[in-house]
Amino acid sequence: MQHLETFRLIEAIARAGSIRKAAEDSNITASALNRRLARFEREFGSQIFERLPRGVRLNAAGELVLQHFRAQLSDLARVQSQVADLRGVRRGHVTIACSQALLPFFLPQQIAAYRTAHPGVTFAVNVRDREQAEAELVSFRSDLALVFEPRVLVDFTVLHAVPQPVCALFAPDHPLAGRPELRLRDCLDHPHIAPAQKYGVRGLLDTAAKAIGRRVTPVVETESFELIRYYVVHERAIGFQIPIGLSSQDKSLIFRPISGRDMPPGNLLLGQMRGRVLSVATSRFADQVALALANMPNV
Repeated sequence: MQHLETFRLIEAIARAGSIRKAAEDSNITASALNRRLARFEREFGSQIFERLPRGVRLNAAGELVLQHFRAQLSDLARVQSQVADLRGVRRGHVTIACSQALLPFFLPQQIAAYRTAHPGVTFAVNVRDREQAEAELVSFRSDLALVFEPRVLVDFTVLHAVPQPVCALFAPDHPLAGRPELRLRDCLDHPHIAPAQKYGVRGLLDTAAKAIGRRVTPVVETESFELIRYYVVHERAIGFQIPIGLSSQDKSLIFRPISGRDMPPGNLLLGQMRGRVLSVATSRFADQVALALANMPNV
């Protein structure tokens, strides 16, 4: 598969931004890599890189070539997976772009359950915010995405959607722990730690706060949901997350949904790139995840 190796070298050059650096990464000489690129461009009939004073950069033609290469690799992996299934041994590699909220409990359980039945399947989990996750699907860097409140959805086919209310979490001795209903304004009256603005939870918080004439003004703003979970134990602060990333078995904190009168639930979406045919392993794993999401208990 000589052409696939050429495409891999083109991708290495694009990633490195330099023929010399790509040659080092690929364990070949820079002159050999330069000749290979020149031969491809000659046969292809167009240059695919802009030559810059300090490196190279894909031009528009190169972007199309690289997208074609990634699609070809995806199709080849799908066929290999189908052939393995014919032999009765499921093999393959599943790549998932997901929100941090899926990491502590939900995704480890799902991957472990799938690999118990199909140990020949391997996984890669890429932690991404909602915009990055969608971009990963389009670039074929991920097969599936599990994201909360994605923004664009142009090339995103929804395989399953499940509502997730934004929950407030706090230590058991927090003054709001005994409230029969949690209102957003009461939560904002206390010191709070919130996700960064690129995350779906924060987007819902900001919109709901604006509707009641308030602002989210966190004492700590973070890209780490894990930090939010731990921080509320150390200060009488309130954190905000979705329930799929929390555990009722953790007695060090309490979490309860914010009233739907202030903030309707958001949507956690399982999706793939529109029009892409998934491998057998990926398709079956997506079915398993969709069923698990459908059977999740309400908060």
